[in-house]
Amino acid sequence: MPQTLAEKIMSRHFGQPVRAGQFVEVAPDWAFSIDDGVQLVIGYLRQAGLDSIRYPERTALFYDHFAPADSAITASNQRMGRDFAKKAGIPHVFDVGMGIAHQVAVETGLVRPGQIAINNDSHTPTLGAVACFGTGMGSLEIAYVWATGKTWFQVPPTLRIDLEGKLPEWSTAKDLILTLIGKLGPRAATYKVIEYHGSAVPGLSMSQRMTLCNMGVELGAKTALMPVDAVTEAHYRALGIEIDSAAGQPEAGAEYESRESIRLDGIVPMVACPHVVHNVKPARAVERTVVHQAFLGTCTNGRLEDFEEAARVLKGRKVAAGVRMVVTPASKAVYMQALKSGAIETLMEAGCTVTTPGCGACNGLHQGALGDGEVCIASSSRNFLGRMANRKSLVYLGSAATVAASALAGYIADPRDVM
Repeated sequence: MPQTLAEKIMSRHFGQPVRAGQFVEVAPDWAFSIDDGVQLVIGYLRQAGLDSIRYPERTALFYDHFAPADSAITASNQRMGRDFAKKAGIPHVFDVGMGIAHQVAVETGLVRPGQIAINNDSHTPTLGAVACFGTGMGSLEIAYVWATGKTWFQVPPTLRIDLEGKLPEWSTAKDLILTLIGKLGPRAATYKVIEYHGSAVPGLSMSQRMTLCNMGVELGAKTALMPVDAVTEAHYRALGIEIDSAAGQPEAGAEYESRESIRLDGIVPMVACPHVVHNVKPARAVERTVVHQAFLGTCTNGRLEDFEEAARVLKGRKVAAGVRMVVTPASKAVYMQALKSGAIETLMEAGCTVTTPGCGACNGLHQGALGDGEVCIASSSRNFLGRMANRKSLVYLGSAATVAASALAGYIADPRDVM
């Protein structure tokens, strides 16, 4: 029977055709770890008496969560990772300043269509933008893969989402995924794969695809996949990398567990209100909510398009008094691109502070923690209680344009109302 993209990828790795619901043991193409989890991975390996790994060439380490280290303890843990990588012969180490794992893996072409990549980071589904089955796992599971080269899955069923029409001006992929989360709820895709289709897909940039796949996990998804098309092929062609396009495409006539459809024409700037991502409202419904911090960055919206969108809002203007706007590029490459395009200059002239590429303030580790009673409007993926280091603060989520518009106004604002 014709296969969904997830079934096709799992079949290729298992060595025979599989269907949703089956259990399979596979060898992932990549097993990543990040700096706030690698010490646990190494610890589990050492408990098992291991100081080497099965496939170092399929392994990568990313220093993105504490970039740079915020304490002596963190610095020591990071050194442990570097020392282990050197001893184990891991060739792919992306140290402080290189950027977020998901961003770097896509922008460098490290991951390819049809592959399986795991990481001890829940937003690994971002890799689905290039039809790579990316998913998060715990550090113990990562250690097992480092040791054996294998892991197991139950092949997930697939929710197909058809995107039709075109996004209006000032409405973005972030507003689209927030609308979907608000409509479907946080459990709509639990242990399922989201597979995107529809007439709108060819018009979505790689950056927009990464945003949609990134927040698939907020619908409960195991991963989210954007089948290979001309945009994917152009991405790899620009990198000088040949890909197997067919490996990243589902088969015609594939059966999906369920289907949803949404028109992009009616999407408006949206905001996820505290303290859950599915508490979604139009930005205009929460206008005049005073903000103390605006945060632009993360693996959700820390790319060049996001910086240029924010710069378009802030050009020739100033961030409101009493508001600090923190800008964190998703990678060094993004930082360099934004410097060359003039976006960074525009943002800094408007009063923004630019920090080291990485996760930044997103998970409250450093570089933008909130004080008691403070409100932040962020372009990140989650707004859970205490997410940005303080259970007495409030985090709202929006697009890069909404973040910039709110920083400009001093309160949550729809970008259409400040332009």
